[in-house]
Amino acid sequence: MITGFRSGLFALGLNVSNQTNASDVLGLIQALRPMDCGKDLIRIGAARDGGYLLPDDLEGIEYCFSPGVNDVSDFENHLADLKIKSFLADYSVDAPPILRPEFVFDKKFLGSSNRGPYFTLATWKDKYLKDYTDDLILQMDIEGYEYQVILNTPDELLKQFRILVIEFHDLARIFDPFAFELLSSSFRKILEFFHVAHIHPNNYGGIIKKGDIEIPKLLEITFLNKSRVRSTKPTETFPHKLDAENFAEIKPLVLPRCWHAAPALSAR
Repeated sequence: MITGFRSGLFALGLNVSNQTNASDVLGLIQALRPMDCGKDLIRIGAARDGGYLLPDDLEGIEYCFSPGVNDVSDFENHLADLKIKSFLADYSVDAPPILRPEFVFDKKFLGSSNRGPYFTLATWKDKYLKDYTDDLILQMDIEGYEYQVILNTPDELLKQFRILVIEFHDLARIFDPFAFELLSSSFRKILEFFHVAHIHPNNYGGIIKKGDIEIPKLLEITFLNKSRVRSTKPTETFPHKLDAENFAEIKPLVLPRCWHAAPALSAR
């Protein structure tokens, strides 16, 4: 009877499946708890959407890889003012909205293969900086492809980035066990080499709730390589004074307490 009920819902375009255990979701959230890494945060890019908080640890960095251009290049423009060059990639546009000699653009999507309009992060890096071994920045907003890119990137290349700034999509699916494995595997891979330095919820996406668990659908997360950190302590005050809503016309969204408070939660 249950199978028939599920089949009927599936015929209507709906799917019924088991949900991820709330304790597993909480465990992942707690692993992603933002930490004070002993470095002040600075804002790079626009005052609203297109601006991100980074640790004030840019000295010595010459290059940034920035997939996902669309119609905004404020982040890369600010880096160029700081003498950091950017490699940009996006198959959906023909050029960045801002043209500067510090920008190198590829009309490509970043993905997990080198087929068609896609190339991998390793292929992209080798195209321009094959034997370069100094620290890099990765700023990535690629509409859900970030998970496959992270999992496809060799550890040695991932560790070469001093700072990662990634917008994570599709977090509303975290209670789907299949999606949870993809999300969790990606985050755990990053956390092997990086601390979470900051989290900012994009207020465009809204939020989902399950008991005491609140999940922003879009999260901008800044990571700092563990090799740059002597000690950490939990960050408990949100938002940061430099945070700003991505979209002023949409209701503000503050990072829920379950993402930064000491774990004392239940889920129903």
